[in-house]
Amino acid sequence: MNNTVSWYSQLIKPTWAPPGYLFGPIWSVLYVLIFVSFVNVFIKFFKKELSWKIALPFVLNLIFNLIFSPIQFKLQNNLLAGIDILLVLGTLIWAMIVIYPKMKWVTFINIPYLLWVSFATVLQITITVLNM
Repeated sequence: MNNTVSWYSQLIKPTWAPPGYLFGPIWSVLYVLIFVSFVNVFIKFFKKELSWKIALPFVLNLIFNLIFSPIQFKLQNNLLAGIDILLVLGTLIWAMIVIYPKMKWVTFINIPYLLWVSFATVLQITITVLNM
C-alpha cells in the first residue's frame, strides 16, 4: 500500500487535479447510483424484459470500471489505465443511449457518473501524458 501511495504521489499531476481524499466520497455516492441502476437493468434482463444487446454495455462497463484500480495502482501503468478509462466512458455512454428508450430513469441517474468519468478521463489522460 505504501508503495502505491508513494508511486501515485510522485506522479506529475495537473494543477486542477482534485485532492486524493475526494475520490473516496465521490466514488461511494456513484457506486450507490451505479448499483441501483445496473441491478435494475440486470433484473429486467434476467426476466427477459431486456435483450442482451441492452445489457452488454452495462456488463462491459462494470468490468472496465472494476479493473481500473488494479491497472492504475497495482500495475502502475498509466497508459493502460488511460485506455481502460476511455473504455469505461465509452461503455457508459453506450449503456445510457441503449437503455434510454426502455428505462429513462437509468440514463438520468447515471448523469453524475458520466460527469465524473468524463472528468476522470481527462485527468487520467493528462497524468499519462505528463508522466511519459
